[in-house]
Amino acid sequence: MKKLTITHWIFIALVAGIIVGVAVPNVAKEMDVFSKIFLKLIKTIVAPLLFSTLVIGIAGHADMKQVGRMGWKSLVYFELVTTLALAFGLIAANLVRPGDGIDMSAVQSGEKIAVAQQNWKDIILHTFPENIAKSVAEGQVLQIVVFSIFFALGLAMLKEGKHKTFMLDWTESLAEVMFKFTNLVMYFAPIGVFGAMAYAVGKMGPDVLFTLAKLVLTIYLSLVAFILLVLLPIAMLFKIKISKFLKAVAEPVTIAFGTASSEAALAPAMQSLEKYGVPRKFVSFVLPTGMSFNLDGTTLYLAAASLFVAQAAHIELSIGQQITMMLTLMLTSKGVAGVARASLVILMGTISMFGLPDTPVYIILAVDVLMDMARTGTNMLGNCLATVVVAKWEKEFED
Repeated sequence: MKKLTITHWIFIALVAGIIVGVAVPNVAKEMDVFSKIFLKLIKTIVAPLLFSTLVIGIAGHADMKQVGRMGWKSLVYFELVTTLALAFGLIAANLVRPGDGIDMSAVQSGEKIAVAQQNWKDIILHTFPENIAKSVAEGQVLQIVVFSIFFALGLAMLKEGKHKTFMLDWTESLAEVMFKFTNLVMYFAPIGVFGAMAYAVGKMGPDVLFTLAKLVLTIYLSLVAFILLVLLPIAMLFKIKISKFLKAVAEPVTIAFGTASSEAALAPAMQSLEKYGVPRKFVSFVLPTGMSFNLDGTTLYLAAASLFVAQAAHIELSIGQQITMMLTLMLTSKGVAGVARASLVILMGTISMFGLPDTPVYIILAVDVLMDMARTGTNMLGNCLATVVVAKWEKEFED
């Protein structure tokens, strides 16, 4: 038992959650309290950890040109990979057609989803904080990153002296304390994962899962195909040792899958990548930025789910309309990270632009938790890979 790692315990918790969800669903529906406690603890870590590691990573090295290079290389990578993810989602939904034959009355939901209508100006404005305390309170990761970068640049511009030395020492101490804080919280991770899984299975029930099995399988299989046909070749292109990389990121990816929360996996991912040998400046810059701009699993899901809605409503979209939808999703998916109940809200906004009915979205709602786990795990895997790729691209990492 002593040889079992946190990752092993998380896998055990996943299986135990499924068993409890199937065996005693009424009890399982109350287990979400454990996952909520875990997520609350995680949210207290994100802002101070991002701030401290970014400030040290940028101001501690004071290479402004490299910061610029990291920025454009990250964005180029993010845009290329998420575009491929959208294409995979469209192809999968066209081949399998998961929306065909769906009984629109099969699943009822009294919940309402707010429609997200975002244009390019909204997304750009949302990137910049107006009040850092508000950004921290709302968990706006990208705004915290932007504030931290500007703070770090200001600190880097100070002349060498007591003020600069004090702030660098303070932020480095804060980072180390937050990593220890993370280690303590991670002991609760298996319990949080157990609660999330038991609640999801207990709430859905086998009937709903059977009705929408085609959609769930389409998402899972297309995500697996994306990992094997896109992420794996990228890793091989940059000569990343696959087994070593997977071992390094197994814990954060499993946490992301089990809790369906990228925030829950951010701190352990940062720790794991640093232990793997990736310099802190890349980990603290690329990984959190990717949480807003490199959501591979979510963008693939949004493409497939949009076509599912059309198919369930017996509306045939032409290739031109599908390409237009993909281009729209390339923009709207970038706003996912800052919106509550992210992907469903963006999905509602996208289908409304194309005049599609919203009833099928409420059918998706019945199994969204299960699909959210897969896309969040893929998001985390993709962002861990992106961090390693950018570090290799800058020739500052060898595994």
